[in-house]
Amino acid sequence: QVQLVESGGGLVQAGGSLRLSCAPSGRTFRSYDMGWFRQAPGKEREFVAAISWSGGSTYYLDSVKGRFTISRDNAKNTVYLQMNSLKPEDTAVYYCAVDLSRKTALLRSPDEYDYWGQGTQVTVSS
Repeated sequence: QVQLVESGGGLVQAGGSLRLSCAPSGRTFRSYDMGWFRQAPGKEREFVAAISWSGGSTYYLDSVKGRFTISRDNAKNTVYLQMNSLKPEDTAVYYCAVDLSRKTALLRSPDEYDYWGQGTQVTVSS
């Protein structure tokens, strides 16, 4: 059974940093694009960032550009989301997901992704 396991969430003060990790179990996803999403209470799941299978292309939500960095280490079969200069509005459950479609473009719709992790809570206090 395929699982994606996120870790690294927690409580941090505004301006602080966290690094999220996502590691699949059951199979490798080295050949597939990966994404990070988040969902705050009462809101829809929102795209945050995506990375191509090689790591050569990335794509970000405008509000996190310059603060968040998505990266991957295919040798470790792990995807990361480095989050700096965190703001209270970044508070949400963060999910990683894999896109199995092998489309050329990086995708931002949650419906386009095939497997999801269980999420990790990020809380930013003001």
